[in-house]
Amino acid sequence: MEQRALGKTGRHVSVIGLGTWQLGADWGNVDPAEARDILAASAEAGVTFFDTADVYGDGRSEQAIGAFLAENPGTGITVATKMGRRLEQRPENYNLATFRQWVDRSRRNLRTDALDLVQLHCPPTAVYSRAEVYDALDTLVAEGAIRNYGVSVERTDEALEALRHDGTASVQIILNAFRLKPLDEVLPAAKAAGVGIIARVPLASGLLSGKYTSETRFAEDDHRNYNRAGAAFDVGETFSGVDFGLGLRAVAEFQQLVPQGLGTAQAAIAWVSAQDGVTAVIPGARTVEQARANAAAGAAITPEFNDGVRSIYDRYFREAVHPRW
Repeated sequence: MEQRALGKTGRHVSVIGLGTWQLGADWGNVDPAEARDILAASAEAGVTFFDTADVYGDGRSEQAIGAFLAENPGTGITVATKMGRRLEQRPENYNLATFRQWVDRSRRNLRTDALDLVQLHCPPTAVYSRAEVYDALDTLVAEGAIRNYGVSVERTDEALEALRHDGTASVQIILNAFRLKPLDEVLPAAKAAGVGIIARVPLASGLLSGKYTSETRFAEDDHRNYNRAGAAFDVGETFSGVDFGLGLRAVAEFQQLVPQGLGTAQAAIAWVSAQDGVTAVIPGARTVEQARANAAAGAAITPEFNDGVRSIYDRYFREAVHPRW
């Protein structure tokens, strides 16, 4: 597994990481034993980067990771968590006092004295430009509660604002074959600033796995059912904000680009990891088999593949998605 420098953290992490939103049961119920097995399979396959958040299953995702690392010391795994969604989304709630509460809770969940990387979890846009927010994060670093901080964003302008602040070590952003806008400005700017890029939703909530059809139905407690129109949180987190039916047609074309011997999901992950400036890609996994397959995604991406991805995006999504995000 290739290891890349994670921005300003001084750490190197696997180019294929593991996103653990699904381990918090926001995609349907997850058995704790299955969660442990997924973490173990990922680590065995060379994954050294886990991404989580304090609100994933109200802490269950963090707790699963904390238990796994306690049982398996010396793995060299870097854990990135996120904070900020536990209160009403108002800029004034992003302050040192609440940061301390959130960080202390995550430290307990993850069973650690200092968090490797804490990311602001898609806060209101105004938060990214408030100097006092970064001062508070710098204080937590100085106090030893966190080692590094970054941001998780919905929009490219939010990412560009966060890059203006010296303490920002990483930016997490949606990037996949159906969401190309970050390639225009964000990735080049992050690379120039020495900031890591963590690419989330690389499979467009499973669309790019190639496993769904028009007959596919999702459980009532699965965000791919209840958040298709953005009723619960930003619609970009669900199928990257694209229409499900339109996405299925685009996937059918994407599959024609996939090199022989490679799965659709693996090709989608490999494409993201090949983009200049990307540090790590964090696909989720609901099974051990998915975790192993994701970790094995590392095929070379040809210019023809890149051209094909852009052609699909231009014809299906650019007009609807690109101006918005």
